[in-house]
Amino acid sequence: MITRTIQKEIESCFFKGKAVILLGARQVGKTTLVREIARSCKGPSLYLNCDETDIVQQLTATTTTQLAALIGRNKLIIIDEAQRVKNIGLTLKLLVDAFPELQILATGSSSLDLADEVVEPLTGRKYEFHLYPLSLSELGQEFSTLEINRLLERLIVYGTYPEIVIKTDESERLLSMLASSYLYRDLFRYQDIRRPELLEKLLIALALQIGQQVSYTELANTLGVTKETISTYVQLLEKAFVIFRLGPFSRNLRSELTRMRKIYFHDTGIRNALIRNFNPSHMRNDWGVLWENFMISERWKFLSNSGRQVNRYFWRTHSQQEIDLIEESGGQLDGYEIKWREGKIRGAKAFLAGYPESRISLITQENYREFVGIQAG
Repeated sequence: MITRTIQKEIESCFFKGKAVILLGARQVGKTTLVREIARSCKGPSLYLNCDETDIVQQLTATTTTQLAALIGRNKLIIIDEAQRVKNIGLTLKLLVDAFPELQILATGSSSLDLADEVVEPLTGRKYEFHLYPLSLSELGQEFSTLEINRLLERLIVYGTYPEIVIKTDESERLLSMLASSYLYRDLFRYQDIRRPELLEKLLIALALQIGQQVSYTELANTLGVTKETISTYVQLLEKAFVIFRLGPFSRNLRSELTRMRKIYFHDTGIRNALIRNFNPSHMRNDWGVLWENFMISERWKFLSNSGRQVNRYFWRTHSQQEIDLIEESGGQLDGYEIKWREGKIRGAKAFLAGYPESRISLITQENYREFVGIQAG
C-alpha cells in the first residue's frame, strides 16, 4: 500500500473530543486509508459501512441509547460513506457530545452537507481533511525520481487514481466507468437534478475549457439553461470533488480582470475520459493546458496534504498579460507560470510592476519536482 501523507495528520487529531471527517471522491482510497488507521490504532474499533441499508437505518434519527448499544466497548468508530445517512451531521453531533471518550472517524464521497437539512450541526466539533487521488509526492516515496520522470506523461494522460496507477492494462476501461455518473451519483441522490444529461454535457464543456476563462453566461447559452443553473451545477460538482475553481486575483488595479474564473479537474485522467482522448503528448493539441491542469492539481494536493493554507488565484489583465497560478500566504505573493518547455513568462513584467514585492517562477517538466513536493533522490 502506498502510504498516504495525511494519515499522520489525521491520527494527530484523535481523542481530542472532536469528530474527524475525511472527504474525497469515490475510489481515491478513503476506505483503504481508514482501515489502515484502524489497524494502527490502540484499542478496539468498529467499522460501519453505510453502503449497507441496515447500518444506515441504525444511524438515522437515532438516540443515545441506541448508539451506545451499537458502539459497545469500541474506542474508534469509523462511519464509511457517511453521506448516505440523512442528516448525518446531527448523528455525528450526538456521538461527539454524548460519547466524548470515543473517536469518531467519518468518510464521505461528497460534502456531507449534501445529505444534511440542518446547517452546520458540527460547527466547532470536527477536524476536516480531504483525500485526493495519489499525489506525485506520495508516489515519490515509492518510486525513484527517474521512475517518476518516466511515468510522468502516462500520469498526465491517465491520472492518479490508485486503481488506475496499479492496473495499467485496464486504465481506459476503469476511467470510463469512473467518468460516468459513478463519480457524482450522490448529486442525483440528494439534489433535485432533473436533467442528469445536462450535468454530463456541462462536464464535457468544462473539460474542453481547462486553462481558459470560463463564462457562466456563455455556458448557459450553449447548453440552453440559465446562468444560475450553471452556477449551481458547478458548485455541486465541486462538492463531489470532480472539479475546482480558481478566481481572478486583483487588488483593484484598473487593468485587471475581476469577474471571470478558471475551472480545473482534480484528476486529468477523468478529464480525458470525458472527452475520450487518451492520446500521448505528441498526438495532442491540448498538452500545454493539460500540463497546466496537472501541475495546479498536484500543487493543490501537496499543499493540502502538508496542512499548508494558501489562497489560490490566476491573474490576467485586459491586455492579455497572464500568470497561471497566484498563491497568497502571510502577505507574500508567489506567481507561477506553467509551461511544458522553457519559455518566457509573458505576464511577469506587468505583474511585478503592480506587485513589486512578489515572486514569479516558471514551472516546466525540468524543474517541477520541488513545486509538487517530490524529494530529491
